[in-house]
Amino acid sequence: MFTGIVEELGEVVGVTPTAQDSTLVAVRGPLVTADARPGDSIAVNGVCLTVVGIDDGTFTADVMGETLHRSALGALRTGHRVNLERAATLGSRLGGHLVQGHVDGVGEVLSREPAARWETVRFRLPTALSRYVVEKGSITVDGVSLTVAQVGDDWFAVGLIPTTLSATTLSIRSVGDPVNLEVDVLAKYVERLVGGRPVEQAEATA
Repeated sequence: MFTGIVEELGEVVGVTPTAQDSTLVAVRGPLVTADARPGDSIAVNGVCLTVVGIDDGTFTADVMGETLHRSALGALRTGHRVNLERAATLGSRLGGHLVQGHVDGVGEVLSREPAARWETVRFRLPTALSRYVVEKGSITVDGVSLTVAQVGDDWFAVGLIPTTLSATTLSIRSVGDPVNLEVDVLAKYVERLVGGRPVEQAEATA
């Protein structure tokens, strides 16, 4: 479990195909590896990966075909910057929201609108996920916990403050770039509890 608060901007230092549909990724992140051990979980751009090796501030992780197909990690190349977060502990502060590190879909940067103190960024939203995204709700973009400012049928927008822009890769995402999306898991549990029907339908028939 994670919180969506990025701890460090890491750098991909190696991407090595290991078998059909799998890759070994090496990421330099001195902070997140300071107390890491093989078997620990580290979120890379919002994807929970298991550490298989650590060497002088760099960790390696296997990325299976399923992950490559369902996330934007397949586009990683040596030199790319990535958002890193260690798994939360029982004593962690929940500065963002509950994040599983299980990507629900891949979105795309649609537009960026700079302002004096912040920037509004609009993302394409897969239609299958739109029912889980609400205005003022939470969503994770490339591992960053964000509050939804606006939402449409196939898009949503967020406001990025200077701290988020300076501490995450969202400052360097260009129009057309893919991003990993994870919706609020609580919304999915609510849908399950009401029998798989959208919440508004369940209320109408109650």
